[in-house]
Amino acid sequence: MKAHIAIFRALVLCWLFSATVASPIDALRFDLGLTVPSFLNFLLPDPLDVPIPNHRVSAASSATPDESAGEMVGWFDPRANGGRLLDYTTKKYGEPLNVIISGSSDPYVLTDEGFHDYAKSLGYSEECLGMHSGHLHDANLGDGNGRTTELFLARQYYFPIWGTCWESLAGGQHFRAWKQNGTMANSGAWFIGASKEHDSSRNHAIVPDGYNLGRDWFVDRAIEGRRWKSMWWKADLAWRNDLLEEGRKGVNHGIAQDGRVAILTVHRL
Repeated sequence: MKAHIAIFRALVLCWLFSATVASPIDALRFDLGLTVPSFLNFLLPDPLDVPIPNHRVSAASSATPDESAGEMVGWFDPRANGGRLLDYTTKKYGEPLNVIISGSSDPYVLTDEGFHDYAKSLGYSEECLGMHSGHLHDANLGDGNGRTTELFLARQYYFPIWGTCWESLAGGQHFRAWKQNGTMANSGAWFIGASKEHDSSRNHAIVPDGYNLGRDWFVDRAIEGRRWKSMWWKADLAWRNDLLEEGRKGVNHGIAQDGRVAILTVHRL
């Protein structure tokens, strides 16, 4: 059947060409009531039959690495528009953005206030006394905003011993976060660089394997399900192994990481 249609289209196109040469004006309209452009559209395949590239990234609601349980549209790969999954810690080195909270998550978590509450449910909080000491990191999420400074730095909250002030002294878990919301990729997703650090006597340097440890600490609590005040959340998890290069190349402190990025879709319970 497809072969017959192709032959028919070829014959009609030949006839159209010969008719146009013989009488250019009369050939502009046919008994079908179609002009030349619309008649050609009739002959050519429907645009809907042609696959449209999807530049959004697939993620899966699964705790098993590398399994896909359906396509989601909750974030964009920063590399498509000149971004990357390493932040800019120094001119030469960066730290991995190893957790993504999908834009398909609970809308409240995607707001600044809601994300702070969600972080508290996982065991983080704002910096000690609201004061920041140290270097601010930039990141390029490929959303058209270029390099932007971190929006949120959270530290592990030690209860009941001085909260995040104790983490500032003794070290522990922390993360930095950026939001993908530019005009070129407005997903609303949070991109997070999580890690575990030494105490203040070592200038909060990352501990050995600290990028993997920090990511896993964040993820374990997210998929377990946690609450803050009267709000409960639990996340679905998917892993991506193709966003970061495994190893220590370009990574701050020369600490190797396994190249895995956790994609979390957070649901309100």
